[in-house]
Amino acid sequence: MRLELAFSPLPSMDNDHESLYLPYGRHRGYEWDHSCHYPLYIGAVSLVAIFFQAAVITLFDLSDSTRFTMGQKARLGDVVICSSLFAITVIAFRCRFHSSNRWCRSHRWNFEKGLSDSDWLNAGLCLTFLYLSILALVSRSSGPRWSRILKRHLQWTSLLVFGVYFYRDIYPLATLMGTPRDLQEGWLLWVKISMLGIVAIALPLLEPRPYIPVDPLNPQPVPNPEQTASVLSLALYFFLDQVILLAARLPHLPHNLLPPLADYDHAQHLRTRAFQHMDIFSGAKRRHIFFGIMRVFRVEYAILALTTAAQVAANFLSPIGVNRLLNYMETNGNNATYRPWVWVLWIFLGPTLRSILNHWYVFIVTRAIVRLEAILTQLIFEHALRIRFKSEKSAETTKGAAPTSRADQNLVGKLNNLVTSDLQNITEGKDFMLLFVNMPLQLVLCIWFLYAVLGWSAFVGLAAILFMLPIPGYVGKWVQTVQRDLSKKTDSRVQSVSETMNLLRMIKLFAWQHKTSEEIDAKREIELSVLWKRRLVDMFHTIMNIVIPAVVMIATFSTYTLVMKQELNASKVFSSMTVFDMLRSSLQLVFLSITQLMTGKVSLDRVDDFLNETELLDRYSEGNSNAGSCPDPGSIGIHNAKFTWSVPGADGTSTPGGRNFALQIDDLIFQRGCLNVVLGATGSGKTSILMALLGEMHFIPLSPSSWFNLPREDGVAYVAQESWVQNATIRSNITFGVEPVDEARYAKVIYQCCLEPDLELFAAGDNTEVGERGQNLSGGQKARISLCKALFSTAEIILLDDVFSALDVHTANAIAERVFTGDLIVGRTVILVTHNVALVKPYAQFAVSLGPEGKVLSQGSIADALVPDHSLLRNELLEKADKEVKADSPAPTLPTKPSGKLVLEEEIDIGRVGWPAMRLYLQGLDGGHPFLFFPAFVIGLFLSSFSNNYQTYYLGQWAAQYDTHPASEVSVFHYLGGFGCILLFALAVYCGSYLLYMLGIVRASRTIHRRLVDSVLGATLRWLDVTPTSRVIARCTQDIRAIDNSVSRALWLLSDLTSLMLVKFGAVVFFTPMAFIPAIALFVLGGWCGQIYMKAQMAVKRDASNARAPVLAHFGAAMSGLTSIRAYAQEAAFIAEMQERINYYTRSQRIFFNLNRWVAVRLELLGTLFTTALAAYLVYFQKQEASNAGFSLTMTLGFSGMILVWIRCFNDFEVQSNSLERIQRYLTIEQEPPSTVKNTPPAYWPASGALRVENLSARYSTDGPKVLRDISFTLEAGEHVGVVGRTGSGKSSLTLALLRAIPTEGSVFYDGFPTASINLDALRTNITIIPQSPELLAGTLRHNLDIFGTHEDAELNDALRAAGFGADSEITLDTPIASGGSNLSVGQRQIVALARALVRGSKVLILDEATSAIDYETDGAIQAALRRELGTGVTLISVAHRLKSVMNADKVMVLDGGRIVEFGAPKDLLKDKEGMFRALVDESEDKEVLYSTVG
Repeated sequence: MRLELAFSPLPSMDNDHESLYLPYGRHRGYEWDHSCHYPLYIGAVSLVAIFFQAAVITLFDLSDSTRFTMGQKARLGDVVICSSLFAITVIAFRCRFHSSNRWCRSHRWNFEKGLSDSDWLNAGLCLTFLYLSILALVSRSSGPRWSRILKRHLQWTSLLVFGVYFYRDIYPLATLMGTPRDLQEGWLLWVKISMLGIVAIALPLLEPRPYIPVDPLNPQPVPNPEQTASVLSLALYFFLDQVILLAARLPHLPHNLLPPLADYDHAQHLRTRAFQHMDIFSGAKRRHIFFGIMRVFRVEYAILALTTAAQVAANFLSPIGVNRLLNYMETNGNNATYRPWVWVLWIFLGPTLRSILNHWYVFIVTRAIVRLEAILTQLIFEHALRIRFKSEKSAETTKGAAPTSRADQNLVGKLNNLVTSDLQNITEGKDFMLLFVNMPLQLVLCIWFLYAVLGWSAFVGLAAILFMLPIPGYVGKWVQTVQRDLSKKTDSRVQSVSETMNLLRMIKLFAWQHKTSEEIDAKREIELSVLWKRRLVDMFHTIMNIVIPAVVMIATFSTYTLVMKQELNASKVFSSMTVFDMLRSSLQLVFLSITQLMTGKVSLDRVDDFLNETELLDRYSEGNSNAGSCPDPGSIGIHNAKFTWSVPGADGTSTPGGRNFALQIDDLIFQRGCLNVVLGATGSGKTSILMALLGEMHFIPLSPSSWFNLPREDGVAYVAQESWVQNATIRSNITFGVEPVDEARYAKVIYQCCLEPDLELFAAGDNTEVGERGQNLSGGQKARISLCKALFSTAEIILLDDVFSALDVHTANAIAERVFTGDLIVGRTVILVTHNVALVKPYAQFAVSLGPEGKVLSQGSIADALVPDHSLLRNELLEKADKEVKADSPAPTLPTKPSGKLVLEEEIDIGRVGWPAMRLYLQGLDGGHPFLFFPAFVIGLFLSSFSNNYQTYYLGQWAAQYDTHPASEVSVFHYLGGFGCILLFALAVYCGSYLLYMLGIVRASRTIHRRLVDSVLGATLRWLDVTPTSRVIARCTQDIRAIDNSVSRALWLLSDLTSLMLVKFGAVVFFTPMAFIPAIALFVLGGWCGQIYMKAQMAVKRDASNARAPVLAHFGAAMSGLTSIRAYAQEAAFIAEMQERINYYTRSQRIFFNLNRWVAVRLELLGTLFTTALAAYLVYFQKQEASNAGFSLTMTLGFSGMILVWIRCFNDFEVQSNSLERIQRYLTIEQEPPSTVKNTPPAYWPASGALRVENLSARYSTDGPKVLRDISFTLEAGEHVGVVGRTGSGKSSLTLALLRAIPTEGSVFYDGFPTASINLDALRTNITIIPQSPELLAGTLRHNLDIFGTHEDAELNDALRAAGFGADSEITLDTPIASGGSNLSVGQRQIVALARALVRGSKVLILDEATSAIDYETDGAIQAALRRELGTGVTLISVAHRLKSVMNADKVMVLDGGRIVEFGAPKDLLKDKEGMFRALVDESEDKEVLYSTVG
């Protein structure tokens, strides 16, 4: 059918383009014929109406935020825009179809001519936009999977169409000669391009990504904004705006308001992802851990490689733009192809793309290192749960072998160092990709650019680079050597600090603070000497960073001018300078990467050694996991086997006592379902039997039929001799993770363990926190809580290691009766190690008696066990007296608030870092000479910065000579020589400034560390009660490391940048005065941006710093109770707790790193805008010589970027100074009175041990209740006084009050001098206390007996024999002692402590349950030795519950409720039938023996 046109003939499009787009009414005099062919008209209108209706509906959908997510709204936007594009194209094509002369002749179709190329293009576009509309509609209605696929196809197709339009219509605008090809479409062309840009570019960039949970079955209720952020939001970090704005409104941003941790960053997920490649116990191959890390993070490093390559390419956009722009200015645009704004755009796009790519690289890297930190922390922790603990925390010694150094004996210190310093070093070595991708690619492109600008002289520069290429390798080896040495010295210092903090109470009570501080200072000095070498390496790095590019530049320019006889100009010099600066930056990155890589390699090797070389329990060791074949799997016993504390030939301990102890059992089978007791003298190996059954010792079969067995199917509970409690509530310690809690069973356990009276003393009852290591509980309370834990568990087998030794006779009898006759023990097998034969005899049905070296003397009934060992038979006749020792009285030491919280939350400062913290570091730098140090330092920096910038100006002047003089008149050697002199001068002043600064930072590191250690050593005991040791260790490890490294580097960089920025600013203002106001505006705007950033960043940094301490605390708690954790099979619970603490830390750390990206990308974008504006100004508004314009542009590029880098560095310095703030807070803690000359006692004091106490009252804190009330008594020199009383009566409080360890009122006179007017170190040196659980220092036994080295060996040996080690004992003065004395039994430690007291020769000796863990025969011998060895003038105060120990005392003091209720000779007190002492004796089973002792 023929169709007639509805228009009259129209003029040609080639002559009149505007006529096509006039309104519908008229068209240049031609009337619309409404009578012709309405179907076509109605169809077009209907089509537009349909699409308009769809657009309206979609807009309503978009406005309804409750119905659709952002992603769904974006898909609706695709539908609207694609439909509109289709409608617009149809209309435009219809108008073109009816208006073209080629299509109509006499109102009729002309089928003789075909469609033109333009017509085919428009027809194709119609179909394409129809296809895109269909894609948009289908993707909106499809399922998630197909929706994503179709949407990606839609976006790529739209981008392809947009590319066609860009090439045809936008690109020609950038050229001087080209014109858009589709300009005849008029404004519809730009509408289509804009809408295509929205579909192809804007919507994909702005559309939020769908949340895809790691575990589809367990998605997060609220995902992290990072997981749903759009591409643009990820690139520019808009998803952090909420954090920034929230922090700006609040005084402090708390942790709970931070975005939730993304599920792919959870420690649980990271463990699942990584352990299969890194942990051999999870299926990983046995190889270096580096390969496991690379296997886990292979995707991340592939992305990093691509990002680095793209970043290198983007680096060259700006040099190309500078070169072409200066060339345009030199030639005034002659023969130019592109308009100058194109090159100005390149100057903008280069830094912008580089910034986005660089920060995407850093985003991926920081995300990876936080994950790696979480993975390695878990890996080290889980591996630590498998090690043979005693073998790791001690050192093996054989006869003739040298003792192991103390630094190698502290496992907790070693672990702390692995998860702090070493982990930090490993994560800092993250940028090795720069070494293998960035540098080679950057070098190739630099040479290519230089070749394009300077010809083949670029290859001379390449030869110079290759000639100096070995230098980084040599530097890397130097770094590795120095760093390995530094790590060892840091290890030594950290482990000494860790040991000191763990034994701080003992150190203070013995007045060893000064000696301990000297030892730590000595190790710190060694560490700082190596740190000085490390800083020299850094200086050499910097010199090489300056020299190598300068040599390359000189070689290239010399060849270009002297050999090639070419002339330099501004475009060549300044674009080349930019490339040389890039080369310098690359070399700087290479040197830094080599340094960090070598440092990280040393630390990674240390972690690998720990994972692969540490001795493990037999069940985790290859070839040692066989426990033999037990004939009866249900039996408990040992057959024909030998056990040692370490695998022969492995690094471990020879324990107990430092000898090669071996437990050899021929045949021992315990009875099931009853009470079994293990008896024996001190050091006979009773505890070793329990350890052997638990698998803690190394099993050596003596025959093919050897075996040992402990059924674990129905559970095992274990109570150690040193009761282990967690820093949690009493209830949590008892239930030990059992959920739900059986309240009836729980109440029964409390009753049977006699804890009800103790809970009444606590304001919060069983919700009271016990403190770190249970420091606010008595020994008896800790023992009973541990026993409660064992009874509350449903374990069928219970192992008890001398649990009754810490209980008084009343409590012990009550517990024994209630427990061993109660229903909680029915059907359960109990193996009890004890000295108290009389207590357990009525209940025990099987007994084992051990002799020396762990030999089984007898086994059977308890009567059979007593016969072969007469000492045990004698012990049965002795009373187990009241023994309830406590370090602190329970009620007063705990806060009275109902929450029961003891340990205070760590304080978090608010706002900016305060001046006191800054002053602390600056005063350390100047060393007391601020007017000499700082002026010299600043002048040196400014001279160095001026020289560096003058080099650029000097080269520009050299190039300008070719514009005004013939090449033959330009003296190349003159300018090369001048450039070399400037370079040498810059290097000289730089090195001088850096060396001066190095002296300052070493001095500051020394001073701050010493002040921190001295402050902690001088703290009060109350402060130690409420401050976990892990916090103190964190200050002495990670915060000191930050001062040694991060803070000092940040301050140097800030100072260097300040001088460079001011010099560049002066140059920019001098050559371009108009830049002054924009530069100030840029600085103000950047400062405002940095200000709001710092408000959030400081809060997050402080939170992250505090979140690290609980991770370290969990390490310490787990290691101290490692045997109990493994016995209860609670490894999984502790791993889960560690994961929660890691998640808490990771949540802050991820935000911390991302906030850095937020501010950096904005500041760099501001700097790029400033540079671009100045470049446009120089081209279009100010006419300068090309050389001056090039210098201005170069300085501006540096200055604009430097303003923002300066703000970043200032912020970074303030963030890193959080460590200064944390240390400063510990310098102002509550201190004990310092020593003064005025309070130094006379040299003859004390001449005797006479004590007079008048109205003595004491409390544990200045605002706490009194624990002693108006106590008065007098002790003559040489008297022996026994102190007895029930739990909480104030016995231990009295001993602490005599030592002035707690606040006191009243008067105490020691040998006639009031102790309040005597220096504490003098007082505590002359009063020796031996606690119930004595702690020893790592080192030799000689070091523990005589820490100051003032006594002869003969005197030390005499003290050992007097204390209980006979002449035949294998324990000698050279026996190594592990930290805390952990390689000795508790009884042996008490003997060493007694020997140490005898060596000290104090006139007052306090025994605070000093023989509680010693067998009765040895105890009796020790009491006799004390009476024999102590001089006549030595006053002995014995706090005891073994009444046998005080019956021979001259006087007995009975305390109750903090008051003296009885005081006198034992014989006199027994005469009072109503007296408390008489009641204690009458309640004893051997009261006849006690009465006969008194006579």
